[in-house]
Amino acid sequence: MQRSIITVSGRGQIVIPRQIRNHLNIKPGRKLTIKVEGDSAVMTPLPDDPVGHFCGIFREGPSLTEALLDQRRKDRRDEDEKSA
Repeated sequence: MQRSIITVSGRGQIVIPRQIRNHLNIKPGRKLTIKVEGDSAVMTPLPDDPVGHFCGIFREGPSLTEALLDQRRKDRRDEDEKSA
């Protein structure tokens, strides 16, 4: 994809060139994130359905909920032993 030169308006607005909008499927109303990386700004389109997109993202690997519950059970046992 080739680079494009854009101009910032007086209100801080920019127009994303059509070729880039089409390539990234950016339609009116679509939300994007923008972050600073060094001396650059990087824009990334958000998924249309962020909840559905990220649902199940942590399925693989250890369960953080189970690890938290295990730690709470251990803490409770330790407290019971101290008070006995």
